[in-house]
Amino acid sequence: MTAETPDTSGTTAAPEGSEPVLYERRGPVAYVTLNRPRYRNAQNSAMTYALDAAFYRASEDNEVKVIVLAGSGEHFSAGHDIGTPERDAHLPFERKAGLWWGHSDKAGAESRFARESEVYLGMCRRWRELPKPVVASVQGACVAGGLMLAWVCDLIVASEDAFFADPVVRMGIPGVEYFAHPWVMPPRIAKEFLFTGDRMSARRAYEVGMVNRVVERAELADRTRELAEKIAEMPRLGLALTKRAVNQAEDLQGLHTGMDSVFGLHHLAHAHNAETAKDSLGGMDVAAMKNASRQKAEG
Repeated sequence: MTAETPDTSGTTAAPEGSEPVLYERRGPVAYVTLNRPRYRNAQNSAMTYALDAAFYRASEDNEVKVIVLAGSGEHFSAGHDIGTPERDAHLPFERKAGLWWGHSDKAGAESRFARESEVYLGMCRRWRELPKPVVASVQGACVAGGLMLAWVCDLIVASEDAFFADPVVRMGIPGVEYFAHPWVMPPRIAKEFLFTGDRMSARRAYEVGMVNRVVERAELADRTRELAEKIAEMPRLGLALTKRAVNQAEDLQGLHTGMDSVFGLHHLAHAHNAETAKDSLGGMDVAAMKNASRQKAEG
């Protein structure tokens, strides 16, 4: 970690060679910043575990009342890393989110299920239960795995140019691993969102209740800070108990069990792809996904 001041405005690229996640505390607010701007903050395992460490650091710091999650550069996060030079899905890491065994020395469905139980569904559930309010500050792309990071946050402030998408149905997969779609937006909107793979604008996301506030890009950092500092005026335990109360209400509406069910369908899709296509992603690498999106936009 580094105490370097994070760029929550999303306008300045972070320096090369920096840590994958930056951490800084300003008064009662901890700023946690995704820091792979060259790759649109695509999430490899190194970033995932660094993010977990940053959240843990903020949780145990008695001076921190609220956490802001942001992304450096032009985009919040373009999703999971499926093709950068620093992709590390094959490497072992010290597990934090569950008791599943390591994946790196396993094969097939056993390897994929173990890894995704840890770094995708497991980590997101761990972060959702962080007992301090977390505010996402979103600019540019918030796609697939980026949605998962924004959705575990309690509030989302988005810039006018932000957009949201889950295009993994193109891979034959029913949405990302942290399947919160029917809870963060109405079910019919969730179906359209998934069936089409279209981008949802920040304004539309606000209309359907997925985003709390939409602001000008130049004002994103300031408006997020003002909201975080306002929340920080509340008592810490009151905030923690209120967050637990709302999360429990979501779980009573089926969020937790629903995710378990869809996680199984997610891996059924991976297994089907592995048998019928060239890989578990149905042959849809980064270039293929970009090309499909481009063709759809032009058509």
